[in-house]
Amino acid sequence: MAPKVLRQYWDIPAGTDCHRKAYTTTSIASVAGLTAAAYRVRLNPPGTFLEGVAKVGQYTFTAAAVGDVFGLTSRISAQVREKLDNPLNYFLGGCAGGLTLGACTHNYGIVYLGIAASLVKMSRPEGREMFAKPKV
Repeated sequence: MAPKVLRQYWDIPAGTDCHRKAYTTTSIASVAGLTAAAYRVRLNPPGTFLEGVAKVGQYTFTAAAVGDVFGLTSRISAQVREKLDNPLNYFLGGCAGGLTLGACTHNYGIVYLGIAASLVKMSRPEGREMFAKPKV
C-alpha cells in the first residue's frame, strides 16, 4: 500500500505541476495523520466523544500542514534556485515541514526531517528503495 501511494508522488516529474505535487504531499500526510490519530484514540481512549474528535483533528490537520509546507517549500525552492531535481530542495522542504511540526508540538528537534528527506532523494537515483520488496 505505502509504495503505491508514494509512487503517486514520484511519478510527477521534478519541477512540473507544482500544485498537483503539493496536493499529493498534503494527501499522503493527511492519511498518515489520520492513521496515527486512529491508533492514538484506540490505544489511549479519550474521556468524551468531543475530546476524541479534537484529538483526531489535531493529528490529521497537523500532518496535513506538514505535508503541504514540505511540498510547497521544495517546489518553490526548485523554481527559485532553477535546479529542479536537487536534494537541497528536499532538505529545505523537510526543514520547513519539521519546523511546522515543531511549532505544533513545541519540539524543534524535529528539523531532522530535512536530513531524512534529502537522504531519500539522494538514494533514489542509486536504486535504493524506501520499502523492501517482500521475498516470496
